[in-house]
Amino acid sequence: MLAIAETNNRLAYSVEECAALTSISKAMLRKEIKAGRLKVKRAGRRVLILKDDFMNYLNEGENKNEK
Repeated sequence: MLAIAETNNRLAYSVEECAALTSISKAMLRKEIKAGRLKVKRAGRRVLILKDDFMNYLNEGENKNEK
């Protein structure tokens, strides 16, 4: 399991790491990626989620609930 202290300086995460950090399932994250709601970068076959993009995705969810 990923420790929060290990992730503070990271610029990008895998789908698995984002799932472990947030308790959002990998399947849900992949669905959000496919729908275009969560931006990713690809490095070969690796799918990377930039820290800023993931934070924006999480914050957008809050804003949608407020409307």
